[in-house]
Amino acid sequence: MIQSQIRRRKFFRILIYCILVLSSVVMLVPFIWMISTSLMNEADMFRIPPVWIPSPPRLANYAETWRALPFTTFFRNTIVLTVGRLLPLLFSCSLVAYGFARLKARRKNLIFIVMLSTMMLPYQVTMIPLYILFAKMGWVNTYLPLIVPSFFGIPFYIFMLRQFFMTIPLEYDESARIDGASSFQIFYKIILPLSKPALVAMSIFIFMWSWNDFFTPLIYLHKTAQYPLALGLQLFRSYGEYSTRWDYIMAGSVLMAVPPLIVFFFGQKFFVQGVTVTGLKE
Repeated sequence: MIQSQIRRRKFFRILIYCILVLSSVVMLVPFIWMISTSLMNEADMFRIPPVWIPSPPRLANYAETWRALPFTTFFRNTIVLTVGRLLPLLFSCSLVAYGFARLKARRKNLIFIVMLSTMMLPYQVTMIPLYILFAKMGWVNTYLPLIVPSFFGIPFYIFMLRQFFMTIPLEYDESARIDGASSFQIFYKIILPLSKPALVAMSIFIFMWSWNDFFTPLIYLHKTAQYPLALGLQLFRSYGEYSTRWDYIMAGSVLMAVPPLIVFFFGQKFFVQGVTVTGLKE
């Protein structure tokens, strides 16, 4: 009886691993194809049957891609936008989440529910009113519409941090108050240092979203010199002699994918821990 249960568990474990490996391969196919085609001539990309291994690989595609468009400017703009969103969101979301998790106030739970309900409002509903507002303020063709809203937080990240803060024992707060600490001192001396996994997970989420954001810059930025990478890459489909150069588009896409992969590689331990723990306490 015991041996049959052990065999059944082994069978299900092997089955789960096989499903996970197969799913991983399916998910990696587009990424592998992107890397492969970034090293091909444009003619080799459209062969039937497809060629997966370029022969010979054209590493020059990356240098030509970098020279064809102002990629240095695009990288700088993307970094400015990403950091300009990341730092304000870390401050505002953590501060609001601390208030919801630790401070006592009337109707606090009701306000929290109202805040969460805004997550069900699609961006398309607020897109036109926001554009009219920022246009009247003279912010179009600047980074202000992309950065300033970050100072007011995003409900998903507030919810995520609030759930993590609630897993930290209240005894820490009580001990600190006995020693004369204020609420803000408890926040930045106790809560934030203990919340490193959640903050790292949130930072990775924000980095991925901002680094790959195409739609919002497309609305507010109309000058090529202001474009981030996501907008700059699409110029290869309508840029004079480089019009519809798929080999350059793929090479640029690989270059654009490298920083998020590096960030996730170094932060994956905290990312998994932060995402796992944030849903433990109601």
